Amino acid sequence: MHSEFSSVIAAATRWLLSAYPATGGALSRALTEAQARQAATVAAALRHPTAVDAALLGLLAPGGADRLDRIAGAWVAGEDGEDGWRTWVDEVVVSWAACLLSDPDLAASAVTALAATEHGASLAGDALRLTDPGTHDRAAAALLRHPDLVAPIAGLHRAELTALLAAEPLDSFPA
Repeated sequence: MHSEFSSVIAAATRWLLSAYPATGGALSRALTEAQARQAATVAAALRHPTAVDAALLGLLAPGGADRLDRIAGAWVAGEDGEDGWRTWVDEVVVSWAACLLSDPDLAASAVTALAATEHGASLAGDALRLTDPGTHDRAAAALLRHPDLVAPIAGLHRAELTALLAAEPLDSFPA
């Protein structure tokens, strides 16, 4: 996996956790982070489906978190000066991840669609926390999985995600 791809996943995960923090203690934070990372990984793989797409991230860089911050009202600049990660936030990846977290059926379709990418379905690993979250997962990530709360972010690029997942595979088109 390209380091740029990893950076986008890490930044999307961090942004989601800062905008929709875990409810509860350390275990809740760990469960919420696992769910956010899995959603960001699936979203990034669908957004950048080839190794070339992932490599281009290093040249073109994602757009950053500014628009997401304005919409969610989620960010106050840190006093520690460690805001550089925010430049690696890909708005589409965060929006798609929010869609996946708030809709397990859409998440299941997305995990299935990973097989069509060069990254393959194995990238998501065991996607049960994303597609079939347990009671503890849901309780820990109550804010992150709440459809109404994530709607402003999920709605930004939901149409593109649903169109991508509804598209016919290339091998089924007539010759």
